[in-house]
Amino acid sequence: MTGETKGLNKNATRMLTGFIMGTIALSCIIYGKLALLLLLLFIIFSASREYVKILEHKGFYPSLKVMFIAQLLIAAIAYYQRLDLVTVALTFSVIGAFMWVLFRGRQPYIANAATTVLGMIYCGWFPLHLIFLRNLSNERFSDGLGFVVMMFSAVLLTDIGCYYAGRHLGKHKLAPVVSPNKTIEGSIGGAICAIIGCIVIGYFIGLEWYMSAIVGLLCTVFAQIGDLCESLIKRDAGVKDSGHSLPGHGGFLDRTDSFIFTIPVMYYFTKHFIFSNDIITGLIHFIKGIF
Repeated sequence: MTGETKGLNKNATRMLTGFIMGTIALSCIIYGKLALLLLLLFIIFSASREYVKILEHKGFYPSLKVMFIAQLLIAAIAYYQRLDLVTVALTFSVIGAFMWVLFRGRQPYIANAATTVLGMIYCGWFPLHLIFLRNLSNERFSDGLGFVVMMFSAVLLTDIGCYYAGRHLGKHKLAPVVSPNKTIEGSIGGAICAIIGCIVIGYFIGLEWYMSAIVGLLCTVFAQIGDLCESLIKRDAGVKDSGHSLPGHGGFLDRTDSFIFTIPVMYYFTKHFIFSNDIITGLIHFIKGIF
């Protein structure tokens, strides 16, 4: 088999895997509720396993069991929209991580506790914000589905724009130590594609063009930061891919790294600047109080 044939087969496999993943994810997002929760739990648990394996290459041993228990607890809180219980869950999860290290007694103690807590948040709490985003509603927007679609489109367009702009125009390295193949030109190309895509989608869901542009900018910036941060973790541990669960894509962390930071940022911006103006109103009152 020639190199060209292998390349075509790899691209075909990648496209088929992406299509299947996209169809399942979109169906669960549209339906929401239990379907979305189950999808997120499957991705979270799969990504957590990969995260632990990556850290083990570095000589750290985070507890997968503690992470799973904490993530299940936080997932239940997210599903029932009990944001008031999040701090309680995180508090006892952190205590649980230290207790595991205390009684397990495996070196390095501090690193094992710290990486367990990081795994809870990075692989679990951040992605679970998708449930909060999907369930947003007010008098103007019946739910957050349009904003979820906007976010996913921005991330995908960022990947496409970065790839083609970087391939044809890329000259200056963006982060040569962490990801030597990424370029500044590619990053800009991805950002332009994401912003344009968000403006188009914003038109159909009734969002002002400038707010859509801000959403696109936020999504593309944090999608690229998320991608680089996962590359940072893998490079530090001496691992190329997070796993091999997804043919043509590597592991679940490789495929979802761009969403991990983007989802919570998108939720908080949408909640406080589009669905309500509580932060702006509070800031105005604060400034008036000073003067």
